[in-house]
Amino acid sequence: MNAAAGQAVEMADAAQIVLNTIRRPVIMISEQGFITFANADAEDFFRSSATMLARNTLSKLIPFGSPLLTLVDQVRERRAPVNEYRVDVSSPRLGIEKVVDLYVAPVSEFPGSVVVMFQERSMADKIDRQMTHRGAARSVTGLAAMLAHEIKNPLSGIRGAAQLLELSASDEDRALTRLITDETDRIVSLVDRMEVFSDERPIDRYPVNIHVVLDHVKAIAKNGFAKRIKIMEDYDPSLPPVFANRDQLIQVFLNLVKNAAEAIGSDPQGEIVLSTAFRPGIRVSVPGTQDRVSLPLEFCVRDNGSGVSEDILPILFDPFITTKPNGSGLGLALVAKIVGEHGGIIECESTPRGTTFRILMPAWKEAPYGADEDGEGDRK
Repeated sequence: MNAAAGQAVEMADAAQIVLNTIRRPVIMISEQGFITFANADAEDFFRSSATMLARNTLSKLIPFGSPLLTLVDQVRERRAPVNEYRVDVSSPRLGIEKVVDLYVAPVSEFPGSVVVMFQERSMADKIDRQMTHRGAARSVTGLAAMLAHEIKNPLSGIRGAAQLLELSASDEDRALTRLITDETDRIVSLVDRMEVFSDERPIDRYPVNIHVVLDHVKAIAKNGFAKRIKIMEDYDPSLPPVFANRDQLIQVFLNLVKNAAEAIGSDPQGEIVLSTAFRPGIRVSVPGTQDRVSLPLEFCVRDNGSGVSEDILPILFDPFITTKPNGSGLGLALVAKIVGEHGGIIECESTPRGTTFRILMPAWKEAPYGADEDGEGDRK
């Protein structure tokens, strides 16, 4: 083999390595419609090896009449790349509810061939929804500040007046003054809960052992609202610390476990599973900074309760959304706010057989020797 041929082989091997490194399914389709190349993610996507895929045309692998076939023909004719968003390629082979973004481009070196890159919508939609949750939390922040100023002061006057009236009221009227006092206290309590949203101070974050946090939450639950519910653990013991605030994490998971317990109710077969895992590959922007961080740590709270209704699920983290008769609808909104301020993502998946709350958060990275935690070194 001469030097030029050897260099060509090395370049081909390098191209294969690069395409396998891309965490997106990528395939190349010949002029006859056969799949002449598939990277590692494409093999996972189509649930078949590259060798098996090469024996099939694209039309045999995707649903009949799929827009993807039309896009491939369009790119061949125009010899120009095309993007298409939210294309449904659901099938028994690929999976139910398989929605993707597509990038289709011609390959000039191989006339008639096109390259297709798939972007599954699931994580993109999660990030979009997370931005919505953060916006909803910010709207509550402004409302909380307004309520604290405009409502709490008049309420204290109303309560004081009711107490004065109670001193000279008859037994029948005294019941009414107590009702006024009790309802005033209830409104003040609600406003106090909302004031948490107006706290814009920077979060004090440091390395936290998530398993210590979850064990603490489990102990609280087993000695209180979840005494009769089985709580199981599915931990990855090798997980690095999470970069977070311990007290706020306790608040998040205590709220989620309490919701899970309420969803289970008195079912004797009810159980809650707390799980942790390492899931690399997701990067998002941290609010208030120019930084982008990786979110490799996945924490889940799963229950086998009755699930969340489909009409509530898309707005579950919005303020004042609740299915409880006496709920305020602020618990999950606060959870979304805390997770968002940590640069994380929270998502809920639910079926009639149970619900899973999934949180993705950044891991703590130790600063290099001689540097502070912010990596800027000692200031002397």
